[in-house]
Amino acid sequence: MRVAFGGGEFEIEHPVPEGHRFAVRRIPEGGELLSWGLPFGTAVREIHPGAYVCNSRILRALRERRVGFELPVEANFRDHGLEPYELDERGFRPGEQVPLHPEPRVFLGYGRGAGRGAGTRNYVVVLGVTSRTGGYAKALERRMRGAAEGYPNVSGVVAVAHTEGGEGGRPNNLKLLLRTLAGFMVHPNTGAVLAVDEAGAVVTNAMLRRYMAEHGYPLAGVPHRFMTLRGGFLQELEAGERIVRGWLEEANRTARTRRPLSELKVALQCGGSDAFSGVSANPLAARVAKEIIRHGGSANLAETDELIGAEEYVLQNVRDLETARRFLGMVERFKERVSWHGHTAEGNPSGGNLYRGLYNIAIKSIGAARKRDPEVRLDRVVEYAERMREPGFYFMDSPGNDLESVAGQVASGANMIFFTTGNGSITNFPFVPTVKIVTTTTRYELLRDDMDVNAGAYLDGAPLEELGREMFELTLRAASGERTAGERAGHSQVSIWRDWKQTGPENLERLRNSPEPDGNPLPVRRASADTDATFEAVRTNSGYAADHAALIMPTSLCSGQISLMIADRLNELGTGAGKVSRFVALPHTEGCGVSSGPAEEIYARTVLGYLAHPSVRVALLLEHGCEKTHNDYFRNRLEERGLNPDRFGWASIQLDGGIERVVRRVEGWFEAELERLEEPVYEPAGLRELRLGLHAEGPLSDAAARALARLTTSVVGAGGTVVLPEQAAILESAAYLEYVLGDRAAPPTLAYGAAASEPGLHIMEAPTSHWVETATGLGATGVEVMLAHVAGRPLQAHRMIPLLQVSSEPETRLRYAEDLDLELAGDPEAWSGELLGIIIETASRRYTPRLYARGNFGFQFTRGLLGVSM
Repeated sequence: MRVAFGGGEFEIEHPVPEGHRFAVRRIPEGGELLSWGLPFGTAVREIHPGAYVCNSRILRALRERRVGFELPVEANFRDHGLEPYELDERGFRPGEQVPLHPEPRVFLGYGRGAGRGAGTRNYVVVLGVTSRTGGYAKALERRMRGAAEGYPNVSGVVAVAHTEGGEGGRPNNLKLLLRTLAGFMVHPNTGAVLAVDEAGAVVTNAMLRRYMAEHGYPLAGVPHRFMTLRGGFLQELEAGERIVRGWLEEANRTARTRRPLSELKVALQCGGSDAFSGVSANPLAARVAKEIIRHGGSANLAETDELIGAEEYVLQNVRDLETARRFLGMVERFKERVSWHGHTAEGNPSGGNLYRGLYNIAIKSIGAARKRDPEVRLDRVVEYAERMREPGFYFMDSPGNDLESVAGQVASGANMIFFTTGNGSITNFPFVPTVKIVTTTTRYELLRDDMDVNAGAYLDGAPLEELGREMFELTLRAASGERTAGERAGHSQVSIWRDWKQTGPENLERLRNSPEPDGNPLPVRRASADTDATFEAVRTNSGYAADHAALIMPTSLCSGQISLMIADRLNELGTGAGKVSRFVALPHTEGCGVSSGPAEEIYARTVLGYLAHPSVRVALLLEHGCEKTHNDYFRNRLEERGLNPDRFGWASIQLDGGIERVVRRVEGWFEAELERLEEPVYEPAGLRELRLGLHAEGPLSDAAARALARLTTSVVGAGGTVVLPEQAAILESAAYLEYVLGDRAAPPTLAYGAAASEPGLHIMEAPTSHWVETATGLGATGVEVMLAHVAGRPLQAHRMIPLLQVSSEPETRLRYAEDLDLELAGDPEAWSGELLGIIIETASRRYTPRLYARGNFGFQFTRGLLGVSM
């Protein structure tokens, strides 16, 4: 192919994927490669016009995606270094903000007063203060589905469930977490809010209330309640329902009125970016944000690591020297924080970014920064979730993880989100509308039902000014109540900036060099087959299983809610009846916007554990399409583990054409796959086929410990498998350890999420004290039933593996009787038999644990001790 450029012509000598670059001028060895005049790489040899420009990382990414053409043998440029930007303080000149519009516009919004501004929506929010109450919040949301339909001024009842604050110790992100929750509570789109904690949590309602009072949050202007879960789950749901229903009439009395556009605050966000993001979508969003600022409103730019390399552009127009210093200080602080975990910002670009032409963080940042129009002045630099109190253009510190960044912007007061995307991200937030702007016409046509604005029209020749006017009017309509594509799709997620485990570099080398467990079971002192108990098992090609479920595994956070929608729909339709017991989806928050290294290894290993789980008869992987751990990534991981990728189904929200099309594709694949499968065969199986996860939370009496010990030795003695997480209170019990192991040590035998390939007694590494993270790893080891002895509030159930909860502690039995699956009372010598009996019933699929049936469940991968948001 020949190209005419600059009065000359040259030949493109190699296939160049869409969005990738070729040279238009000679670049000498050592010369800089520029984008918008800013450097992103250095030539390692002379690059002549027409040459495909590539670095080593892009070649690795394309090989993993198995592109259908031969790639260059080696790279021709290396990435530009990320040295700290040197601010010329002596030559600094304060910038000027765009002038206010002479004729301010209005929108129809919900006036809040008391420093809260105006809402674009009017939701009743159920706020899980920590991840420990997230299951309750989501269950109450499901219970209240449709409750607002008779109230025209109420947008709905939504849950905010997240991953934070659920461990046993003070999190390093505590101040950030409280600031975010406080911002959610007083957000102008919140018509009323129920904040829910539970007794004994590390982060509590009292802490949140105190934080809000100390920092001047206008909580008095919001109908609200702080609720602590103290009783049975069902009775607490009924109590929550009464509170929420009692607010609907009050919330409905607040109607839309004409509000000045100065009360519109826009979050500028990007996800699934490509090489055209900085050309079309980002400049378009920036232009509309400029108009909002000209009407006295505000805009908020975020994602600190996605501006590294673009500092010069960001600081072209700044309010004052102190603001410039503050911005650069946050960039350097971000670099330092990720370095404590053994990473750099260079690891930020996702698989979709690379595939569609963003070679490194520098070139990604150069395009991302163009969400600030050159004429717009950077007015203020704020911390994550810090409120926007004055009009103007803000930068907010946050990671590049889209959902974590959006949560901070919403907490800062953003009542509208502009989300630019190249690949076609479908991200939405529960109570703030998202306007999605896609970079190219081709991708817009593919995903028309899930996108709002085609910025690709600019590439096709439409004037940016004209597109800006159209999107500005769309923004006013959306702010006034017109539903966006994401709202029509009916799904959303929340992820707050996740806790970072390291607070300095001291432990880095020790953690990096820690050996993994060898996978060999521990020798059990009293192992004996003292029972001939059997359960009704499902016969498989590789032995026996306790279930035969169909699994939809999302490969990242952004496909999680869609996988759940599909599983619910398939269960409602009765698809696969007689072939599989149920459809299960495992939505989570990983696979994108997190560092590589150990955290990625943990995540990949755990996902593979579920795909190969004995209780899974058939499984499909659902990618979003732009994540780091896309379908091709997992195809390669499966092959490395010796598993045939053809055993599994594969679907892509973006590449298959959006939500409705991918739903049909997944449904069709399961229907065809299940049609060819034989009816399952059920046979009695002994305890040698049992795979049991065992846990204890809270104080454990010696009598209960000995009952669990006898249970352990019975299963292991019969040739079965028992796996305990290393954080389990049972491993602190001298009575249990002496009975089972004698004086032997009890080190971990399995890495987190590693499959137990040898039967026997195993202990799994558990990097955190977060129960849901622990249970997620435990499920991936292959256990098919979990049993936990609890003293205190029962635990969230697992989404796929049945979790039985028992207690011998009198107060727990009294307070939580309706949630327990078995109360241990009477003769302790009979307890181990009672425990085995309910395990057998559950493994035979004749008994469903109570809290699972009531919808109190969760699923959350750990990031280990070195994972960090990026």
